[in-house]
This record gives sequence, C-alpha cells and structure tokens, in this order.
Amino acid sequence: MAEALYPYSREEAKREGELAQWKQSHQANVRCARDIKNLIASHTQNGQLEPGCARTALDCWGFPRVQFVLSNTLRGASAQEFDPDALHWARTAHIPYEKTNGEFKIRADSALLAQFLQQAHTEYQALGMFGPGHCGGADQDFTGKVLVLRPDRLRDECWSAQNQLWLGEMGFGCSPTASGRAVYATCLGDGEKVRWNRTDFMGVLDEQYLPDWAAEKLAELRDPAQGQMDSPAQGGMEMG
Repeated sequence: MAEALYPYSREEAKREGELAQWKQSHQANVRCARDIKNLIASHTQNGQLEPGCARTALDCWGFPRVQFVLSNTLRGASAQEFDPDALHWARTAHIPYEKTNGEFKIRADSALLAQFLQQAHTEYQALGMFGPGHCGGADQDFTGKVLVLRPDRLRDECWSAQNQLWLGEMGFGCSPTASGRAVYATCLGDGEKVRWNRTDFMGVLDEQYLPDWAAEKLAELRDPAQGQMDSPAQGGMEMG
C-alpha cells in the first residue's frame, strides 16, 4: 500500500503538530520523482515511452503522490509542450509553496515526460472521478451543499467518485468569508463524518452531475425519518 500523502505546507504541519508527517511525505515525494525519472529512462525505446510505464509508477506510489509530484514538476509548463487536458488534470493537485519543492521535480526529457503524463491521465480518466469542470465554484457557502473533494485528499485505495461527494453541514470553513477553515461533512458514499478544511474541496457540485445514487443518499440525510429506515454505513474512509 502506498504511503499517505501529506498535502499541506510545512508551516501548517508545524502549527498542527504534524511536522513528522510532512517530513515523511516530503521524503516520499523526492523518492517518487527519482523513481519516475528512472522508469522513464528504462522504459524508453526509440524516443517513445513504453506502454504501462505510468501504471508501474501508480502501482508503487499511488495516484495522489504521482499527481502531486507531476503538478509540482509541471509548474509553469505550457500547453504547447503538454496535452492541455492532461496538464490541467495534473495541476488540480494544489502544491503549497515551499523552498524545498525543487527537490521533488522529475528530471526527464520534456517529450518523454509529456508521454508519461498522458499515460497517467488516461489511467485517471478510467476511474471516472469528478473534477473542477463538474463544480459550480469554490466561492459559495458550503452549508447544505454537495461538495467535491480533491482526489489528492483521499488515500489511494479510496479513489472513487463515491468517496469524492460530501454533504457540507457545519463549520466556520463553510463560509467563503470566514477566517475559520473547518468544514464538517458527511460522505455520500458511505456515510462517514469527517472534519475537512475548506481548501480540501474543489467546490460545489453542479446539480446536473449529481448521480442517482448520490441523490438518494442526499434525500436520506436531509430526511431523518427516511434515514431511520436505512441508516448509513460507517467506516472505511480515511482522511487523506
């Protein structure tokens, strides 16, 4: 199982007493970038990346970390060098600015890196996850809204559309203007209740993309009488 990614800044980790997690995750980022560099070098034939190269990296490091490292590597890259959709996907992983970010950039030929990115993006698309294009905006009030969790906030084994949709319930972070950041929400996939930060969500899901299964779960959560007939399952989800 891939190590858990710590997606917040060193400063925030220090403030929250999680500096050890940040250091461990940063070291894993460095190893991941080095591993991808070596994989690209060893899986290239006649200027072409062999199929399955990105899959090997994903199996070893998991989607959250590979996307995180790609996003950091491709900061400032242009759509002329990389597939625009794949580049946009990589950049949906938010990378806190750190002086040490340069330590986990993938040092590889840009053309081969573009092929690796395309392979990783194709693997991601097969998961059917929600993205920024499914959201109405992150500047709305989150209270009572269906929210889309950033994939890199989930453990790799939890990467599914079912684990991305959450009902925002309370917390200062529900307001776009409040100084607080906490958002208390319930997962529409399995009913787990978790405290997230506002920045962990991409935004509010556009109603046209709400799946039938999520609409049914949402109705249960908003109607306690109906919920007594079929209480939500607990467990199984961990904060990524």
